[in-house]
Amino acid sequence: MKKRMIRLLSLILVLVLGLGIVACKKSEESAGTGTQPDSSAPDGAKAAGDYKIVLILPGPINDQSWNATNYAGLVACNDQLGTKIEYVENVKSSDYESTFREYAERKYDLVMAAGTQFDEPAAAVAPNYPDTTFCVVNGSKADGDNVAPIFPKEYEASYLASVIAGNVSENGNFATIGGFPNEPMEKLLSVYEKHAVAIAKERGLADAKATRAYANSWDDVALGKQMGAQMIDNGADTLFVYANEVGLGSIEAAKEKGAKFIGFSSDQNSVAPETVVASVIFDFETFYVWAVDQYVKGTLSGNKVHEAGIKEGIFKPVYGPDISDEVKAAVEAAIEDYKAGKTDLSKYFDK
Repeated sequence: MKKRMIRLLSLILVLVLGLGIVACKKSEESAGTGTQPDSSAPDGAKAAGDYKIVLILPGPINDQSWNATNYAGLVACNDQLGTKIEYVENVKSSDYESTFREYAERKYDLVMAAGTQFDEPAAAVAPNYPDTTFCVVNGSKADGDNVAPIFPKEYEASYLASVIAGNVSENGNFATIGGFPNEPMEKLLSVYEKHAVAIAKERGLADAKATRAYANSWDDVALGKQMGAQMIDNGADTLFVYANEVGLGSIEAAKEKGAKFIGFSSDQNSVAPETVVASVIFDFETFYVWAVDQYVKGTLSGNKVHEAGIKEGIFKPVYGPDISDEVKAAVEAAIEDYKAGKTDLSKYFDK
């Protein structure tokens, strides 16, 4: 009886051990299937699609300029990273702070806003919502642990635009219009103006000069047309405008009066193909994916301006049919020289 009991217990022990081995093998097999956790979201961490993110835009997503460029970045993030970024467009300056607060109150993880004009509102609201990260695209103020602006070095893009303008202008009379006279705007316009004039003078246009004006608006199309027309009447043959929808009015003026236009921020060639001779676009799809991926990984730190430019491949020229191979070669040479550290753009900044 005792021997029979020992055999029975031994058999039970063998069965238990066998089941344990099978269970271990099944666990190992499942680790190699699609049932394992995403490597980008370890146990207890959020996946990219779990974050509540919104992008605040000062204008419409179809403006063929700044807002459209930023919206393209949002779409790229949702497609490539699996995020579910929302957006709100046409937000007026009087509503900047209240819009920030609205999404922070709703416990959004990341609130993005497109334009340096959002710097001050973000700084005012951020201290009251430490669990929300505020990211101003094109921002230059990073005062706060939860304030992490990202900045495309726009003066590098306007440098490329100046190479085109300086080579295509027939009389060396350049007109520029900015949205508002903030520091980043002044830098990019100064680089464009001074370098374009220098190239024109090298081509023998001794009287080359640049004239600048500010619209103090991002969306007044009629004002853009009026300002552009006046500058052309005063002798300008090449226009460069960085003022969102204001630029669309200036393109119309250039078209009517036979002047050239250098597109900026987005591909504006299609707006008026015979007028917009080339554009320098901001590849915000790459820029946004880079920035939002950093946020998801926890490396988009506050108290720091995160910058990108020519070396990161953010700016790209798009040429119209009238741009010569010589001009294209000049732009490519400018890009390579800058990457090699041969060009110091700070000498063009207004002192």
